[in-house]
Amino acid sequence: INYCLRNGQCLLLLLTGVCIDGYKPVIIVHGILDGPKQFSTLAFHINKVHPGTEVTVIDLYDSWASLEPMWKQVQGFKKAFDSIVQKAPDGVHLVCFSQGGLICRALLSMAPDHNVHTFVSLSSPLAGQYGDTEYLRKVFPDCTKKLVFHFCYNRVGQKVSICNYWNDPHHRPRYLQGNSFLAMLNGDRPHNDMKAWRENFLRIKKLVLIGGPDDGVITPWQSSHFGFYDSDENIVEMRNQETYKNDTFGLKMLDTRGDMSVCVHSGVKHIQWHSNYTVFSTCIEKWLT
Repeated sequence: INYCLRNGQCLLLLLTGVCIDGYKPVIIVHGILDGPKQFSTLAFHINKVHPGTEVTVIDLYDSWASLEPMWKQVQGFKKAFDSIVQKAPDGVHLVCFSQGGLICRALLSMAPDHNVHTFVSLSSPLAGQYGDTEYLRKVFPDCTKKLVFHFCYNRVGQKVSICNYWNDPHHRPRYLQGNSFLAMLNGDRPHNDMKAWRENFLRIKKLVLIGGPDDGVITPWQSSHFGFYDSDENIVEMRNQETYKNDTFGLKMLDTRGDMSVCVHSGVKHIQWHSNYTVFSTCIEKWLT
């Protein structure tokens, strides 16, 4: 079995070939406009401190294909995810970067029998995105953040991933009506699956939220911790958000259970989160056992 550990760290029953003690497999989901090759350093870090860990970076929707609609990507990643977890009866860990964090949020909400132990959200726009960034200019070269809502909040716009979590605080009614992904996922717009999605998400044992003020892409950076702008672009922290207070998808329950860890690091740029060893050693390593 390829995730049994070396050096006597795992007890191997020779007659059955079953590993009864070892590290849980780790599944990594990449972000927008990148792919598996960007995560070789993170996989190296994991195996350095937890030798023998089976690490899988799902190779789907890489590069420009990551702009496909979020629900379409969720379905594709779910198939790959299901095939891995079915072979890991003791559970898995999920590490998801940037846009991938939202894909994993949706995946966990829609999987009633998942066995994810720890969900690490690595600098993800969990409460949405609203900023003039390098990524925005790549997708919408002629648009500023104040104009993007015109394109995003309609049927055509919702076929582009970034529009699926574009959260313009100055056009809240348009967001609630025109957003087909984030508004449903975070319970901003009520729907019939809310209770089931909440129960599914609460199957995780630990939620780890990682982000920082020098990210330069996630805007506001507090979105990586479920904070976001109000209509005046003042930051409303996670515990003051309506989605938290109403516990629409289980965030408050996880916090109450003591199963949420919030990690803040300054001096880390967006593309550095998954290769920064300090971030790994202080925010991630201890949860991947």
